[in-house]
Amino acid sequence: MPEETTETLRPLLFSIAYRMLGSVGDAEDLVQEAFVRHQRAVTAGTRIDDLKAYLSATVTRLAIDQLRSARVRRESYVGQWLPEPLLTDGGVGAWADESAADPAEHAELADSLSMAFLLVLERLSPVERAVFLLRDVFDYEYGEIAAIVGKSEANCRQLATRARRHLAEGKPRFEAERAEREQLASRFFAAVAEGEVDELVELLAADVVVYGDGGGKAPQWSVPIAGASKVAKLLGNLGRTIRNFGLVIEPREVNGQAGALVRNANGQLINVLALDIADGRVQAVRSVINPDKLRHLGPLADLRALPGSSSR
Repeated sequence: MPEETTETLRPLLFSIAYRMLGSVGDAEDLVQEAFVRHQRAVTAGTRIDDLKAYLSATVTRLAIDQLRSARVRRESYVGQWLPEPLLTDGGVGAWADESAADPAEHAELADSLSMAFLLVLERLSPVERAVFLLRDVFDYEYGEIAAIVGKSEANCRQLATRARRHLAEGKPRFEAERAEREQLASRFFAAVAEGEVDELVELLAADVVVYGDGGGKAPQWSVPIAGASKVAKLLGNLGRTIRNFGLVIEPREVNGQAGALVRNANGQLINVLALDIADGRVQAVRSVINPDKLRHLGPLADLRALPGSSSR
C-alpha cells in the first residue's frame, strides 16, 4: 500500500470539510490550515505516527469551530441559504470525490454530497454532524472518532444514534438508476429551455419545491415556491429569459445529482441548478445565483448587464 502523504489525503480531507461546512472555499482554506499546522508540528519535532488520523482530527476540529460561528452568520443571511455547488462529473471545473470501487458505495457517497443531504445535516449540532459523517459516510471506527472529537466511545455512539434519529425523517431519496435520472433531467432542461410549461408539469412532482439562493447580491426568489403548476410557470419564465438573452443551459452533475450550469453567450457563469429526482419526477429544484458561491467555478457574468441587453 503506497505511503500516505498530505497530497494523497487531500481529497478525503476536503470531502470531510465540505460536508461539514457546505462551502468549497472554506473547505479548501480549512484543509490548507491543517497542512500548515502539520508542518509546524513536524518542524517543532512532534512525532506523528498516523498522518491520516492527525489531519482528519485537525480538519474536523477546525470545521466544528467554524460551524459554531457560521450558525450566527446564517441566521442573518439574506433569503434562502444553500450550499456552494460542487461539480462532480469529472468535466472542466469538476472536483473528484474520493473514489469507491463498489458502485453502491459510490452512489451512497454521491447522495451524501447532495444539497438536500447537506441541508438536512443543518439540523445537527456541529459535534453530532462530525460524528455522523465520520462514522456513517467515511466509516471511521468509534475509537478514532472519540479521539478526534474529544468524547468517549460510548458518547460517540450515543451522538451517532441521536444524529440518525434527527435525520431519519428528512433524509432525501434519489432515483436509484443513474440512466433514468439523467434521461429525466435531459427532458427537464430541454423543457425549461423551450418554456414548455405543460411538459414541465408532467415532469414535476405534485409537491415539487424550487429554492433560490441570491444572498441579497443577485435577483432571486426570496422564499420557496411549491406546487407543480406554480413551479412550471416560474421555470417557463426562466426559459423565456434564457431565449431572450441568448443564454445556454449546460447539463452537469452537481453535488452528485443531476444539474446544470446557466451561462451567457460568452461562456460566463450566471447560476447553477441542482435537481432532486425520485419516483420518476423532479422533487426539488435548487438555484444558486449568489456570485460569492460561484467564483470557484470560473468567470462569472455581470448580471447587471442582462437588463441592458434586453432593452437593446
